[in-house]
Amino acid sequence: MTSSSAPIRVLSAGLGNMGRSHALAYHENPGFEIVGLVNRSKVDLPDALKGYEILPSFTEALKELKPELCSINTYSDSHAEYALAAMEAGAHVFVEKPLATTVADAERVVACAKANGRKLVIGYILRHHPSWMRLIAEARKLGGPYVFRMNLNQQSSGPTWATHKQLMQTTPPIVDCGVHYVDVMCQITDAKPVEVRGMGLRLSEEIASDMYNYGHLQVLFDDGSLGWYEAGWGPMISETAFFVKDVMSPKGSVSIVMDPNAKSDDIDTHTKTSVIRLHNAETGPNGRFLTADEDLKMAGEPGHQELCDFEQAYVLKAIREDIDLSRHMEDAVQSLRICLAADESVRTGKPVKL
Repeated sequence: MTSSSAPIRVLSAGLGNMGRSHALAYHENPGFEIVGLVNRSKVDLPDALKGYEILPSFTEALKELKPELCSINTYSDSHAEYALAAMEAGAHVFVEKPLATTVADAERVVACAKANGRKLVIGYILRHHPSWMRLIAEARKLGGPYVFRMNLNQQSSGPTWATHKQLMQTTPPIVDCGVHYVDVMCQITDAKPVEVRGMGLRLSEEIASDMYNYGHLQVLFDDGSLGWYEAGWGPMISETAFFVKDVMSPKGSVSIVMDPNAKSDDIDTHTKTSVIRLHNAETGPNGRFLTADEDLKMAGEPGHQELCDFEQAYVLKAIREDIDLSRHMEDAVQSLRICLAADESVRTGKPVKL
């Protein structure tokens, strides 16, 4: 295991939004030393990262630099291939979600981590967010069965729409963002998902004829819980009710109340919770509620960069303290399985039994 004093040598691949943020996290954390950045093309970097060379080939950089950790923040179709190569070369891996583009590939990556004794952390950023941890804890206190209502629609244009179109070359919105929120559902209920239904629509001529930029999934669990998740990207997407994060059970509900002035393509909006509203369903003899709704103000919330810093601090801790990541890896495969089943349902028009 890596000594606790020497910094962990990291090779960071992919310099889009998330890749840049993770590279900044490594740069600022004395527990890491960046040995190289990988991107197919030269890109403009923040001042803090300008001193690092950008290498064009991940495979060659891996061979030449022999990093102890590879951070994979490329487009999702290369996640599994890069993760397998890194672990077989002796490196631990942080990989952005989704872990892979097929369940079989995701399972291969997890099996490789176990076989090689490597740490594999998947970029489920909400797991490091104090407010989302609180939301999950409050929902679990209510007890199930649950109704989950969640969405994240983005009215995107310009560079954001260009990024979304690039992502949709491999992954529809309900899979790319869906894994986060399906993971939240699974953490709250702890029940087994049994059936998934999906529907989707292509709302733009600018994407492939077999891709859709609006999708909706429903998932049913063996404890009776059910959830839906909706995601749409593009210039035509409405900003009305674009951010719904709501959990209901027989005993009440827990909801995130969004700032009414928030914009759907602002990256900090995707994680900020502003206020968590707790509603207790209990009524007195007169049929009226016994307690008023309680608003938990989530002051001093971490922004997007700070969350990436938290996430990479966890990667460091997992390596240095030899944390057992079995459940973390299983959960990542499960949320991916649900979202890919939804995509299959969109394409076949039939529900998918898990």
